Amino acid sequence: MKKLRLSDLPADKPEKVTIELPSGVHRDLLAYAEVLSQESGRPVSDPSKLIVPMIQRFMATDREFARRRRLNAAGSSPTSE
Repeated sequence: MKKLRLSDLPADKPEKVTIELPSGVHRDLLAYAEVLSQESGRPVSDPSKLIVPMIQRFMATDREFARRRRLNAAGSSPTSE
């Protein structure tokens, strides 16, 4: 069986951000937490804590975002191409 893309939740000092999720996304988040709990053998007490690692994973695997971030770090404007 394939592993889920998320595993352990990092301990980090958070910044407070409030979001509203569409009900379908919230149901999927709860379902993901349930599957993760079954896979890891540990309960996910607060499924909202999965949101940050999901966003981190999304940004880490977005090639265009990475390219533009490199351009910005090099001092170039991503819109000047």
